[in-house]
Amino acid sequence: MEVIVFTQNSTFIIGWVSKLLGLIMEGIFSVLDLIGLPNIGLAIILFTIVVNLLMLPLTIKQQKFSKLSAKMQPEIQAIQSKYKNKKDTDSQMAMNQEVQMVYAKYGVSPTGSCMYLLIQMPIIFALYRVIYSIPAYVTKIGNTFGVLAEKIISTDNAEFLKNSDISSIANTVAQFSKNMSADMTKGVIDVLNRLSSADIATIADHYNLNHLTYNGNLILGKGGLIETYNNFLGLNIGNAPSSIVKEAWAAGSYGLVIGAIMIPLLSALTQFISVKLMPQQPKSGNEQADSMAESMKMMNMFMPLMSAWFCYSFAAGMGLYWIAGNVVRTIQQVIINKNIDKMDFDQIISQNKEKSAKKLEKMKLQQERLNAYAQMNTKNIPSQQPRKTMQNKANINSNISEKEKNEAMANAESSGSKTKTGSGSMFAKAGMVKQYNDKNK
Repeated sequence: MEVIVFTQNSTFIIGWVSKLLGLIMEGIFSVLDLIGLPNIGLAIILFTIVVNLLMLPLTIKQQKFSKLSAKMQPEIQAIQSKYKNKKDTDSQMAMNQEVQMVYAKYGVSPTGSCMYLLIQMPIIFALYRVIYSIPAYVTKIGNTFGVLAEKIISTDNAEFLKNSDISSIANTVAQFSKNMSADMTKGVIDVLNRLSSADIATIADHYNLNHLTYNGNLILGKGGLIETYNNFLGLNIGNAPSSIVKEAWAAGSYGLVIGAIMIPLLSALTQFISVKLMPQQPKSGNEQADSMAESMKMMNMFMPLMSAWFCYSFAAGMGLYWIAGNVVRTIQQVIINKNIDKMDFDQIISQNKEKSAKKLEKMKLQQERLNAYAQMNTKNIPSQQPRKTMQNKANINSNISEKEKNEAMANAESSGSKTKTGSGSMFAKAGMVKQYNDKNK
């Protein structure tokens, strides 16, 4: 059968990372399928563990940077206090140089935390994209949905889907209308992957999909492939906990109600624990930095509530990924904290001594060059001004004819002879020069 590729993410950088992570997810699901456990929930947990382990070096560096930053803060605060009331350029440059020396002493970069975050962000977004669109990256799941999509398109070109009066179906179709226009098969798979089991059952009855098979196995119905893929501890992780609660409550299945509610609750709890274990930055004495740190602290406290809401509203598979990620990060954080707390900072400083000495020497040379350049420019300022003034005067005089110059001199002499001080006095001559200049300015 032809391999059908579900719509993959094509965003710059994130799309490339998604393809790479998709290969990992494909490999994990294939191994589970070989041992008779083709389960998306289990694949998500293993996938989350593997990716977090791959990101462990970055995580360790980031946490180490946070610990070293906390250790450096007293020294940086002392430098800032030293230059607190000095706002001139030289003092500010000296303060920045001393702060740079502290960073060099501990062997870290001022932009280190931002750099680690910039590297991690595309990976985090790509993780979300792969889990949210598993049929795009796992061939067997994509092909299973592809059989249903082909039947729907061959029947009425998906007109029933496009014109459905069921709001959940209509909203999902509207969300992926652009995908359906570009490639009908991929677009229909997008829609089916987002729909709840109740909506798929409605579509299956209309299109008579219940008898369709993939590799000899029924796709829909009790014990079908899609149910096998999505069933995790009795919950269909393709459905949102909100819809599971609604359907299970109506059917009197209160065990499913409790299981569905546990997903957002566990997500919030594990998120809270993970945040609390992260290293907290002490107050630096800088009002702007302390204000940003306080805002970050409030956001970290608000995040568990947000994660609970998201995990209640989105597919349960996303909640499972969120919980698994929080648990893995919590375990990593406990281990990292224990190791970092044992760090010998004197030894770290000693190891960075040679490296920091080279950095400080380089910084010193750069500062000396800047100072020399600034002094050179300052010396050039007075000598350039008279030259410019003389050149302007020369330009002005060159535009006056000889006749006009003689007339101006005669008028100046006439005016000077009328002064009380006499034509031969210094004041008279000064007055003649002034009048001549005013006349020809």
